[in-house]
Amino acid sequence: MKVAVASDHRGFDLKSRILDRLTNLGHESVDMGPESGESVDYPDFAIKVSKAVAAGEVDRGILICGTGMGMCIAANKFSGVRATACHDEVTAEMSRRHNDANVLCLSAELLGEQLVDRMTDIWMTTEFEGGRHARRLGKIADFEQK
Repeated sequence: MKVAVASDHRGFDLKSRILDRLTNLGHESVDMGPESGESVDYPDFAIKVSKAVAAGEVDRGILICGTGMGMCIAANKFSGVRATACHDEVTAEMSRRHNDANVLCLSAELLGEQLVDRMTDIWMTTEFEGGRHARRLGKIADFEQK
């Protein structure tokens, strides 16, 4: 799977860890910035990843900022992007299983490294259940087109 990863300055160190984790899991990861830990504006990087996901250039995206919430808000402005800010293993699993989330938004400051590793593993391996959940996502997609 091809995964675009980006952060703001607060998530810069965690971004490197996630890029390595994805490679170790056998995925192709694309670093969409920033290139240093200097102060940046998170929407600039949420836009890069979300455009790539929406255009089908990558299969999924992972965004990291201080809380994960700002990135999530920005990413969800794009049609076809289903971004979710997850805070534990259950939210990571259910965001994939029931919501077919294609962008994972993480907090660099509120989550420990081991938890982020487990969440990333779960989020990358959990399949979408489809069925009634697909019907519901279809309603969201219909609304996006209006």
